[in-house]
Amino acid sequence: MHRREKYFFTSESVTEAHPDKLCDKISDALLDALLKDDPMSRAGIETVTKTGIVFVTGEITTNTYVDMQKVVRETIREIGYDDPSYGFDADGCGVILAISEQSPDIAQGVNEQAAEGKDSSEQGAGDQGMMFGYASNETPEFMPLPIMLAHKLVMKLSDVRRKKELTYLRPDGKSQVTIEYNKGKPLRCDAIVVSTQHADSVSHEQIKKDIIKHVIEPVCGKWLDDKTKYYVNPTGKFVIGGPVADSGLTGRKIIVDTYGGHGSHGGGAFSGKDPSKVDRSATYMARHIAKNIVAAELADKCEVQLSYAIGVAEPVSVLVHCFGTNRLDEQKLEEIVKKVFPLKPAGIIEYLDLRKPIFKKTAAFGHFGRNEPEFTWEKINKVEELKELAKPLIKPELKGEEVPLDGK
Repeated sequence: MHRREKYFFTSESVTEAHPDKLCDKISDALLDALLKDDPMSRAGIETVTKTGIVFVTGEITTNTYVDMQKVVRETIREIGYDDPSYGFDADGCGVILAISEQSPDIAQGVNEQAAEGKDSSEQGAGDQGMMFGYASNETPEFMPLPIMLAHKLVMKLSDVRRKKELTYLRPDGKSQVTIEYNKGKPLRCDAIVVSTQHADSVSHEQIKKDIIKHVIEPVCGKWLDDKTKYYVNPTGKFVIGGPVADSGLTGRKIIVDTYGGHGSHGGGAFSGKDPSKVDRSATYMARHIAKNIVAAELADKCEVQLSYAIGVAEPVSVLVHCFGTNRLDEQKLEEIVKKVFPLKPAGIIEYLDLRKPIFKKTAAFGHFGRNEPEFTWEKINKVEELKELAKPLIKPELKGEEVPLDGK
């Protein structure tokens, strides 16, 4: 049977100043402000931006007060839009708010049901849906290489701008990385794209030279070779950027937020949602489970799906899929997962300690693969327990050979 051994895979990332990420950051900054004084706050916050305006809408239920105008402007300034010459800045833009309370029809399924004599652990899911987590052993972060390099490129681009190493850089920017694979293993960078907003006074040739030297080579050095193709500001000019060039919307970069296209995605966005929304909390748990399975060497790659019904605590389904790289039957892995990890919404929130103002930091450079102490879902703390439960079930004939992309 045909096995595709060689292929190319591409992932992208964007800076925190990209219009969509600007909206994610504002939504999560507002969520953090709510959780700071009222950890039980409920929020589903959407932000929209375009030239000269930020529109914040959604539902909030809380016992605290937040000066939302102030939070929005502080976040915009912190990102780097602090100069009116950019065409959009923290002090000059208009901020419009349209906020209501959470629908009582939704709230009744989510609230701890003490009135009915039920345990608080029976808190129902905030919505229906399916959530996916993924992990791979191809990088130390247990993430796919293309998305990790893409994230690190825009992080470096932002760092160079903030430190004024390249004074002509402006806030907006994005990256894209194409990796050549052989038999499921990354070999090299085939192509790298970096687009960065800049002052009108600098030449394209200078920008390309500087970005390769100060951004691409420090991040991707070991993966580069003489055949790697570089595309820096491929249109030749990127002076107009941010909300002036393009509108922004919360939740429009869900593949950037996760695994760069590797694995599946349930479709739900994260930013602006409190942890009672399983779109966020269950996706974090699915990542945590998948990462611990791969770290325990029970599979080279692992995808976990959790699905829920609104108002129901127990997940509707639990799926573990390892692309043929598993060392024991996937059904057995699913049984182990149910024993080791809490999967009800209240249990997830408590286990991952999610009722804290930790979400603003997630809103740029990806929610996964980052060594941040607040990112509890990245902890590898169940490896030994998984190994112990799996040990008598491991089958020697399962060698962990990856199923190719074409599935044949």
